[in-house]
Amino acid sequence: MEIICKNCHQVFKGHYCNNCGQPADTHKINAHFLWHDLQHGLLHFDKGVLYSLKQLFTRPGHSVREFIEGKRVKHFKPLSLVVVLATVYGLLYHYFHINFFPDASDSNLDYIEFNEWTATHFSWLTVATIPVYTIGTYIVFRNQGYNFVELFVLNTFKASQRLFVQILTFPILLYLNDTPNIQKFATITYLIGIALILWTNIQFFNKISKTKAFFLSILSHIIFLICFFIITFLVLKLTGKM
Repeated sequence: MEIICKNCHQVFKGHYCNNCGQPADTHKINAHFLWHDLQHGLLHFDKGVLYSLKQLFTRPGHSVREFIEGKRVKHFKPLSLVVVLATVYGLLYHYFHINFFPDASDSNLDYIEFNEWTATHFSWLTVATIPVYTIGTYIVFRNQGYNFVELFVLNTFKASQRLFVQILTFPILLYLNDTPNIQKFATITYLIGIALILWTNIQFFNKISKTKAFFLSILSHIIFLICFFIITFLVLKLTGKM
């Protein structure tokens, strides 16, 4: 049966227009349509965000490798996932006035201002650190057959892992806010993040031994830390904060 596309007036057969891609069956705009659109267009919860998060905490390395190899229909876009999660965490951070430096007294840096700036720019800061992570990953895993952009995608998914852990553990962070124990909690969540990185890399780089993947991942993270501290130092110097 031939169908005339309501969008571009192309005559076609099947479920989708072969010219513009619009579905043959367009739903009536009502409350159900808006809810369906919210799920698919804004957050794509039904087989996007929730699917990707489930994969990242059950078979992270395998799922990311499959995504890079082309199995992508059910996944939420990696950068979009990071931005959504980072925005949620940044809003929580800002709204509840989280203070990671309750005892800080360094006169060269206004920690209250720094906290506020971090909260309001959290999404951008998170995205900005991903290429820095990828530098280390590319250097140590460059012989594993993946280019820089593919490893960037890997690190984007790993950033989503860490962000989701931070969101889940936010109630604990809120309870410890403005206390000396908040630094201990930050250290614990950092170590959880390292464990997730190791787990994901060991699964992802499955053509080498788990031991080799483990130690190369440690080396990759050390390179990231070196690059991160150098960049942070230069930014603070250029902005007159040090």
